[in-house]
Amino acid sequence: MKFVSWNVNGFRAALGKGFGDFFDAVDADIFAIQETKMQPGQAEFEREGYRVYYSSAEKKGYSGTAVFTRMEPMQVLYGINGKYNDEGRLITLEFEDFWFVTSYTPNAQRELARIDYRMEFEDDLRAYLMELDKTKPVILCGDLNVAHNEIDLKNPKSNVGNAGFSDEERGKFRELLGAGFTDSFRYFYPDKEGMYTWWSYMFKSREKNVGWRIDYFVVSDRL
Repeated sequence: MKFVSWNVNGFRAALGKGFGDFFDAVDADIFAIQETKMQPGQAEFEREGYRVYYSSAEKKGYSGTAVFTRMEPMQVLYGINGKYNDEGRLITLEFEDFWFVTSYTPNAQRELARIDYRMEFEDDLRAYLMELDKTKPVILCGDLNVAHNEIDLKNPKSNVGNAGFSDEERGKFRELLGAGFTDSFRYFYPDKEGMYTWWSYMFKSREKNVGWRIDYFVVSDRL
């Protein structure tokens, strides 16, 4: 099976920039997106053979997640035990052999203004995934808004303490891995450098590959 995850930074904008062509080309069984920035009904995108599930933030033009799946889930859950639905942060699909979870993890923001909220989310997410993992393996994907180690961003020294590379956020990611989960990319490519998933719009960052790896597939160890 093929799974795809992508922070689209506005689904309506992405639809106008070739999202449909990419969606068709990758031919995924499950395609998760984050930061949809839309309310229900604001974007129309359908593909034969796919079911779609959206979770939108109450605030317009903010956050949000969605999942397109060929397989019919046994159940679909939103948020974490009723929390975080106001920001559309999480969607969980249960299938016969695994749980599929997509997360748009909160950004700690400049000067870590939202770090307390972020830490609460991290603890809730980890406990939630551990509970799911008791029944069947878990596949978590999405924009987790953290570069785990120095190898995961171009300029680690100048970003120490900044949102996405703070000790607090990196520590919570280590706690997640320590709770029975694996960063799938690093499992296969432990030493591979220059592999990023986000680049600033400024200073020709993408062209120069000055980026961060903040998007992940994290899976139960037994997978």
